[in-house]
Amino acid sequence: MCLSVKVLKFWNPHFNTSTLQHFNTSTHHHPFLNILRAILLKLYTGWVILVFLVFMILYLPGILLPFLIGEKHGSIGYKFLKLWSWTFSKLNFISYQIIGKENIRAGRAYIYTSNHTSYLDIPGVCLTVPTQIRPLAKKELQDIPVFGWIVKPACVVVDRSSIESRKKSMAHLKDVLKRGISILIFTEGTQNRTKEVLQPFYDGAFRIAIETQQPVLPMVILNAGNLMPAGTLQAKPGKIKIVVGPEIPTEGMTLSEVQTLKERTFSRMKEMIVINS
Repeated sequence: MCLSVKVLKFWNPHFNTSTLQHFNTSTHHHPFLNILRAILLKLYTGWVILVFLVFMILYLPGILLPFLIGEKHGSIGYKFLKLWSWTFSKLNFISYQIIGKENIRAGRAYIYTSNHTSYLDIPGVCLTVPTQIRPLAKKELQDIPVFGWIVKPACVVVDRSSIESRKKSMAHLKDVLKRGISILIFTEGTQNRTKEVLQPFYDGAFRIAIETQQPVLPMVILNAGNLMPAGTLQAKPGKIKIVVGPEIPTEGMTLSEVQTLKERTFSRMKEMIVINS
C-alpha cells in the first residue's frame, strides 16, 4: 500500500481495511497519535478550502460568462461546474459513487428533490445530473467567497424570510421548467443537523411539480455529512454515495394532492437512504 493511501486511511477511520481499523482503534490509547491525527485533519481541511478556491477562480470565466450571456448558454457553464466538481473530488480524495443514473431520461425536465447534509453535496449533484439544472439557493450562499459570484446567475435565489421573495423564486423555477431545464430543490429547506434520517419536507417542490405536471426525481446523498458535517468546513477524505430513484409522475394530479405527492416522495427517499446505507 502506498504511503499516500496509508495517510488517507489514517485520516479517515471509515476506510474498510482490517489492519488500519486495528491501528485506528489503538490511537484511542495513545494521546500523541490523537493529537497527530487532529493536526493532519486540520491540514487536510485547509487543503480542501485551498482547492475549492483556487480551481473555482481558475474555472470562473468558463462557469460565469455563459450564464451572463444568456440562459440558453447555461449548459456550457454547467460543464465547467462539472469539471470543477471532478477536480475537487480527485484532488481531495473524496470519491462519489453514483447509483441509478439510468433513471434520468434524456430530454426530460425534472424537479430533482434531494436531502442535504453537507457542503459536499453540491459537487456530487453536479457530477450526477447530466444536463444543466437550476438549484433553489438561499441568499446567504451569495456571501461565500468566489462561489457567491456564481450563485445569482446559476441558481434561483430566495430570501426565505420574505414572502415576496419566495413567491418570485417559485415563479422563476416554473419559468425555468417551461424552458426544458431541470430544477433542484433540497426539500428539507436546509442542511440536516438532526439525528433523523430526513427532516420534514416543505411543500414548494411538490406544488411546482403539480402545477407544471413535471415528474419528481428523488435523489439521496449518503455519508457527505460524515466527511464534512452540516454547517462546518472541517473535512476528511472518503466516499460519498448518491442514489437516483425512479421518477414519480405527476400527470393528472391537482393541487389538492400536494400532501400526497410530498408524502410519497418522503417515503421513497427514506427507503432509498435505509436500503443504501
